[in-house]
Amino acid sequence: MQILAWMWCIIFSFWMGSIVVFGVSALIHAILLAGIFITVGVFETAVAAGSFNTLVAAVKAAGLVDALKGDGPLTVFAPTDDAFAALPAGTVETLLKPENKDQLVNILTYHVLPGKVMSGDIAGKKLEVEMLNGAKASVDATSVVKINAANVVSADIAASNGVIHVIDAVILPN
Repeated sequence: MQILAWMWCIIFSFWMGSIVVFGVSALIHAILLAGIFITVGVFETAVAAGSFNTLVAAVKAAGLVDALKGDGPLTVFAPTDDAFAALPAGTVETLLKPENKDQLVNILTYHVLPGKVMSGDIAGKKLEVEMLNGAKASVDATSVVKINAANVVSADIAASNGVIHVIDAVILPN
């Protein structure tokens, strides 16, 4: 079914005079316009993007795949692979060990905000939000959008069960 959906997506995109360069947003729109219903949630969107390999591996190690595939809605602040690479040497490897699963879950759920919050919803505001793990995070959208010390480098990547905002750093709960 997925191969058929991809084929229809590419055919439809060419028919409309545009070429899909595996952009997630273009893919979702082409699928919906072609009349093929596929649920593309935040987890699937992160996998398809290709720049969240470390995050995807961490989500799998933490056992959170089903949570990110759930009904939502969720707002995910997704660190890129480069953001994880900027952590001190050995940090990711240590967190991925089974004995550190609780700590990994705490960090990953600190990147998830219950509900769907688009950048326009918070434009010009400064606020504290409660993340999925129960800890507070500071959001500043008065100029560039930041969550704690991380910059949102790409906002409003829509998914069927929420939205992803790409961030340039891994944020850690206090």
